[in-house]
Order: sequence, then C-alpha cells, then structure tokens
Amino acid sequence: MNRAMFAGVAGMKAHQTKMDVIGNNIANVNTYGYKTQRAVFSDVYYQTLSAASAATATRGGTNPSTVGYGSTLLGTQAQMTQSSMQNTGYGLDLAIQGEGFLQVMDADGNIFYTKAGMLDIDSNGYLVDINGNFVLGASTADGDPASQKIRVNNLGSIETSRASQTQKINGVNYTITSANANEAANVSINFSSSEDMPAGLKAQATISTTGAITVQLNAYEKFSSWEELNDAINEAITEANGGVQHKAGLFTITSSDPEMLSVNNPLTGAQIAGGNFGIDLGGVTGMDDGVFGTANMQVQKVSSDFAGSGEGQFSASFADGVWTIKLTIDGEEYTGTLSEDTLSSSILLKGANGDYVQVSNPGYDKFNNAYKNTTEGANFDPEAGTPATWTDGNVYGSGNKPNDPVFTPSTPSKDLGLGSYPWTLTGGTVGGVIGLNELSVAIASDGSVVVSHSAVGDVVVGSISLASFANPNGLQMTGSNYYTVSSNSGDPVLSKPGEDGTGALKTSALEMSNVDLSNEFAEMITTQRGFQANSRMITVSDEMLEELVNLKR
Repeated sequence: MNRAMFAGVAGMKAHQTKMDVIGNNIANVNTYGYKTQRAVFSDVYYQTLSAASAATATRGGTNPSTVGYGSTLLGTQAQMTQSSMQNTGYGLDLAIQGEGFLQVMDADGNIFYTKAGMLDIDSNGYLVDINGNFVLGASTADGDPASQKIRVNNLGSIETSRASQTQKINGVNYTITSANANEAANVSINFSSSEDMPAGLKAQATISTTGAITVQLNAYEKFSSWEELNDAINEAITEANGGVQHKAGLFTITSSDPEMLSVNNPLTGAQIAGGNFGIDLGGVTGMDDGVFGTANMQVQKVSSDFAGSGEGQFSASFADGVWTIKLTIDGEEYTGTLSEDTLSSSILLKGANGDYVQVSNPGYDKFNNAYKNTTEGANFDPEAGTPATWTDGNVYGSGNKPNDPVFTPSTPSKDLGLGSYPWTLTGGTVGGVIGLNELSVAIASDGSVVVSHSAVGDVVVGSISLASFANPNGLQMTGSNYYTVSSNSGDPVLSKPGEDGTGALKTSALEMSNVDLSNEFAEMITTQRGFQANSRMITVSDEMLEELVNLKR
C-alpha cells in the first residue's frame, strides 16, 4: 500500500511538470521563433518479488514478478520543425527558410543562437537584435562566414559635390548643374511653356511643398544664348522662393552643342521646352475672303515638305466637266481637280515636288454657283461643258490686305525638348563622413547586408552567417528566444544562408511559433486526467491503510 501511495505521488509530480511544459508552450504561442517542447515520462525502478526460473525437463519456467514505484519525468524535447512565416513589412525583420540559427553576442562576449530575426541598427551603426545584442557574421563584403560584428556605417567620407543630371535628348546632351554643393540641390525640375504669359516676362516658376521646381517659359519670347535662358530661369526661381536665392544656388543648363541656342539660332520658349523632333509644319493663314473664300475653299493644312512662301493667288479653269484648281505661290503651282464625282471633304493641291496644300471641298455644285455669281460666270453652263476661267483678283501675301495671309514653308523642328522629360538632380552633398541617418539598409536572401547612399550607391558592408548543429535538439534553451551550445548539440558550423544545408533568409518576415494549440489542449486534458487518477490512488491507499488500522479494534 505504501508503494501504491508513493507511486501516486510520483505520478502527480510528473504530470504537474508536464502541465508546466504545456503551459509554457501555450504562453509562447505568439513568440516569434519559439519551438514547442514536450514532456517525456519514464517508469522508475522496480522491486523484484520473485526472480525468473528456467524451464527443466520436468517443470516449466516462471517469469519474474516485479512491482514498480511510479513514473518520473525523463526529460523535455524541443521540436525544431519549421513554422509558418508572417510578413511584417519591416525591412530588417528576417526569417530563416530552413535549417540554421542566427548568431548574436552579448556585452560579455557570450554567443547565443536564435530563430527570432527581429533586427535593428544601434546608434553606433552595428546590426543588433531586439535585445540589443550584436548580430554576427562576416564584417566585410567578401569575408568567409564568421562570428564578427557587422557595422553598416563604415563607408568613410565622400567628397563635396554639386547636384547635376545629364540627359540625351534628340541626340544632344544637356546638363543641369547646381552652383552650391549640398543636399538641398537634389531637387526635381520640370520645364514647360505657356502662351498666356505677358510679353516681357520670359519665365516664371513655382516651388511645391516637397521642393519640386516647375519652370514655365514664355512661348513667344525669344532667347539668344544659354546665359540669357539661365538668367531668366534663375530669376524666376528666386522670385518663387520669396525673393531669396534657392539653397542650391544658381542652376546652369549647358549643352554638348552650344550652337543649339545662340545669336545665330535664337529660339522661343515653346521651342526650348517643346518636344517636336520632326517637322514644324508650314501654313497658309487668312484665306477667309476673296471669291474663293466665298466658295468656302479654305486651306486646312500643308505637307511636311511644303516649301511655298511669298505671294500667292488662286485660279481655276473648267473643261470637260472638271474644274482644275491652282494655287500659285511665288511662281510654284499647286494643282488639284474638282468634279461631280469628287466626294471627299478635302482636295490636295499638289506641287511639282510632291508637296501639297490641303483645301476644303465646297462641293461641285456650290463651286459652280459661286462662279455663276461672278461677272464672268453669269452665262456658265456646266452641263453644256462651257469652258470657264476663274482667277481670284486678290494677290495674297503682298501685305496690301488687313488680313493678308502668310505663306510659311515647313521646316525641321528646332525644339530642344527640355520639357519632354522630368529632371532630377542628384549627387549634391557637402561631403565629409557619411552619417547613419544618410543610409538605408537592406538584407538580401544570401545574408548580404547592403547599405544605400545617394552619392556612393549600393555597398555591401558585411554578411550574416548562420550556425548549424549536428544535433539542434541538444541546444540549451536560455530564454529571450536564445539557445546556447550544450555538450550534446555539437559545435556550431558557420555557413552563408542557403549553403551547406542552411536555409535562405526571407526579409520583412518572421518565423512564427510552431506551437499547435489543438494538440496542447488535448495534452492538457489527458494530463489533467492523469493527475486526477494519481491523486485518487493516494486517497484509495489512505482508505486501505485506515481499514488496516481499524483491524486493531
């Protein structure tokens, strides 16, 4: 009976310890990188009531008879299975997609191992975890896996430089440079032109709340040099900045072909900002009067190779039911036909070189009627095939009419295209030691720690190393998501993430706890029942002892 009572006590102790393990698992269900544990029971020593005997020729053998003394907690086992990943959106969070542990070192030089990759940068520029311990690896870009501190702000110093940007536009390089060397010069500048600006105002500017500069050039004002253009732009920026010069100083636009804007090649604001790199179409304007205007034969457009300029005159002749229409410009004839079968809304008057003037088609009947209304056309009968000649009495382009048209030839565009693309000046810095606040840090899947700076670009400053073990279940749990080496875990083997059987790193994510709540609740129920049954063993043994004592009565 004493044996049964002590077995019950041993069973209650074992189940109580198992309940402690279950409680710890449930408490850490949301602990990043936590690995669930299980309690393992074992029976304890036995009292032999009778030994086994071997069989003989005359008698069979007997088995041993033993009575146990309950159960005990043999140990706890950590289950190192991979858990699911949770995206956090924070770039310095990382999870290990497979085997391996991060290395961290405390202030005393003790090295711990963890699956919880909640990293940060301390004020000295070192890569640390959430507990402030140093994350270890190779301290150089090409270093072998190691247990060294990783510092991100060891880029040294940079030289003073002005902000600038160069763009090739239509085969010509244009560069905008700031006068001052500072971060304020790293701004965006956009160019456009406006037809609504008053004469005499060559440029105006606005500065947004983000610092972006927009410059509008007067579409009709002409610029005869880069200096004149730069002066107008900087005056506009200064005015937009409240009358104070921009912190970047003066901005200067230069060209690999300075003659693109010069005394010999002055350009309007529209041409400087414009992005037409083909042909500026010529034209014929003001054809809204004269007898041909009465016939509603208006010029609509000209071809890209139109070369006509000077004085011009319309004429037409009728024969065999067809009008032959001519526009003569400085001796060059542009000819087309109009018949009863001409149904298109316009007619091309073609020159000898293939260039043309496109005029509207008033309609065969309307054109005939317009001619009949003239003195010479009073007796015109198109059905009888009466020949006719009609010459517009106006000579256009002579300067003798209030709305005298202008004949301008098509010419190659002179647009520079400065408004075709946004400009973003970069590289402006006062120089000196690169500060931590100037850097952005990212971690690649292979553990490379990459820092970015506007002046030096992307630089690999080190690499995180992972530690693997022959028996990871043998690691000693110490709290704070850490493990330490034990005599049964084996020594750490360092590797680059993704090599030698270790997993690659997943940034902006953390590995969740692998605790299975459904399993823990089931274990909780069986543990409670086991504890209850063992307690009943004690009470029943007590009642039996009571009966034994009562025999004396």
